Amino acid sequence: MLDVFSRLVVGWAMARRLASSLVLQALEMAYAERGPRAVIHHSDHGSEYTAIAFGNRCTKLGVRPSMGSVGDCYDNAMAESFFSTLECEVLDRNRFRTRDEARSVIFCWINSWYNTTSRHSSIGYDSPQEFERHFTQNHPSHTRSFSPRQAR
Repeated sequence: MLDVFSRLVVGWAMARRLASSLVLQALEMAYAERGPRAVIHHSDHGSEYTAIAFGNRCTKLGVRPSMGSVGDCYDNAMAESFFSTLECEVLDRNRFRTRDEARSVIFCWINSWYNTTSRHSSIGYDSPQEFERHFTQNHPSHTRSFSPRQAR
């Protein structure tokens, strides 16, 4: 799950199959990372996002689900860009022997490259963490709910 504001990956999960349990894991990670208030979770119309379990969990967490238009390629462009970059920079360049090996490499790529170092033109060529740090420094009274690890 990406924070639209900063492009920071805040929640992710891997599984053998695409199912609502997978997106629930990513949602729980994002919630634990950010503890957001009054946020919107945007997705496509996949069955994992339309599952009752996912909708119920969003309601409990105070997360408002939002789904894009069917067939609108621009609606989820930020997520598509992320997955394209992941595929090009990690998946196409490696052959993994196990799922755990893939999970470890992806985890390292997200936390030591994508969130910390990769530059994004949409946020002034900062990395997601730099963008959040600069924003917090320039707007100290802003009430955005960054996690303590991100804001301090």
